[in-house]
Amino acid sequence: MLARAARRLKARVPWASAAAALGASASCALADGGDDDDDDVLEVVNWSATHSARPTAVYTPESVADVEALVAAHAARKARLRPCGSALSPNGLALSAVLSDGGAMVNLGLLDDVVAVDAEARTVTVRCGAKVDQVLDALAPHGLTLENLASIASQQIGGFVGVGAHGTGASLPPVDEHVLELTVVTPGGGTVTLARGDGLLESFLVGLGALGVAVEAKLRCVPKHLLRERVQVMTRNEVAAKHADLLRDNRHVRFMWIPFEDAVVVVSNNPTFDGVLGEGQGGPSPYTDDQKLAPLRALLEATRPGVPGAASMHFAELRDALLAIAPLDVGHVRAVNKAEAEFWRRSQGTDVADSSRKLNFECGGQQWVNECCFPAGSLSQPSGADVRYMLDLLDLIEREEIPAPAPIEQRWTSGSRSLLSPASSKAPLPDDAIFSWVGVIMYLPTDEPTQRAAITAAFDGYKKHCERSLWPAYGAVEHWAKIEEPADADAAATAVARLAAKFDTAKFAALRDVYDPDNILSTPLLDAVLPRGG
Repeated sequence: MLARAARRLKARVPWASAAAALGASASCALADGGDDDDDDVLEVVNWSATHSARPTAVYTPESVADVEALVAAHAARKARLRPCGSALSPNGLALSAVLSDGGAMVNLGLLDDVVAVDAEARTVTVRCGAKVDQVLDALAPHGLTLENLASIASQQIGGFVGVGAHGTGASLPPVDEHVLELTVVTPGGGTVTLARGDGLLESFLVGLGALGVAVEAKLRCVPKHLLRERVQVMTRNEVAAKHADLLRDNRHVRFMWIPFEDAVVVVSNNPTFDGVLGEGQGGPSPYTDDQKLAPLRALLEATRPGVPGAASMHFAELRDALLAIAPLDVGHVRAVNKAEAEFWRRSQGTDVADSSRKLNFECGGQQWVNECCFPAGSLSQPSGADVRYMLDLLDLIEREEIPAPAPIEQRWTSGSRSLLSPASSKAPLPDDAIFSWVGVIMYLPTDEPTQRAAITAAFDGYKKHCERSLWPAYGAVEHWAKIEEPADADAAATAVARLAAKFDTAKFAALRDVYDPDNILSTPLLDAVLPRGG
């Protein structure tokens, strides 16, 4: 994924010169664009091509010793060094500005060993450059897997636990709670290994790369298992009536709300060790793949006849092709959403597959996305805030005629003890506390700059509606991988106040003073929303 994220990677100086200047190990190489003739350009771009940075170097260390030497060298020079993983964060958490002050990046893609699997204790120890799918592959021969996954498995473990990835399941915590030990190389405190019960691990998890470079993690695992997935389409009223039972009765559940349509896709997954589909839950959809896709293909043919390759496009490609025709025309977006709703009605049914396949799912093409998280009571006493939020959001979209494509995805987790987890709380939480995560989206189905700029502006307005009309009433904060750098001082002040009300930001600032006293790991985004004064 880094290869895809790195649009042009060309070292400005030979590695030998950089190594000599920094005093770092020669095995800690610069990322190089190979035969690219566009020298003097080093640009790292996130997956959606919405954020980029031009550091002076991208280092790819091959050992913990390399990382220690690199961090120490930058600390001695007070030179910026930003950790960057697979560049999957929609906000480009590591890429919020051009690092023109001598700043560099470090990517642990070559530090990807699975160090140990303890099948009896059900734990795995990995280097933080390992990707989630690599870890799953390493666990499989031992009959183990990870308890919960985010929507994709291309994240490096460092980013997976560092930004608050969460998966779904109202009785399951975000993935930072799976970490039992974490080793971090810090500019101010050297290399530290943290464990549950030491009082510090929870402050370093969801640490946003602001306290150090995470190099090794020990995670708890669960027995490898199948999941029985059921896809249903319900009305909004049906979901409102049944949602508490859906959260209690299913190990994993997510909703996909479709703006302008009275349709909510409910996807539930539950462990099954015998592969049986489940009594009373039906079998697979009776429709073929072509029949499921027919509404989208028919709309594409009606609005833009003769699109090359349309007959072989899969679901997400068809949606992108349709939205590219008129991505900001409300009437057209409504028509696309209507076709998508019919696709899901034809996709209703039950299926069984390995948990790693069912918990990962299609996220679509390049996109702007914003996700917030807010408390929704507990499993024993749900507040109903999760459904009220969605109904308020849909009312806002339809009243303001926002060209909002489907889906608006809603997921749930239990609480987290991590200091900066959006699923944490300053006040004590009940053991069965639940948090809802809601993501809004606008796709970028074109490379045409003017159209992308228009979509970007429209999405900014969409997000501002949510920020002003919904977040304060529900106590919502943004997912760290989706928060954007504030546009001006007023926006920054609002973000700082919102985060300070949710988190003990003063405590995090004090930790940064100890472990990164010269602020070499930060970015303008982090400086704006988490100022060192707390």
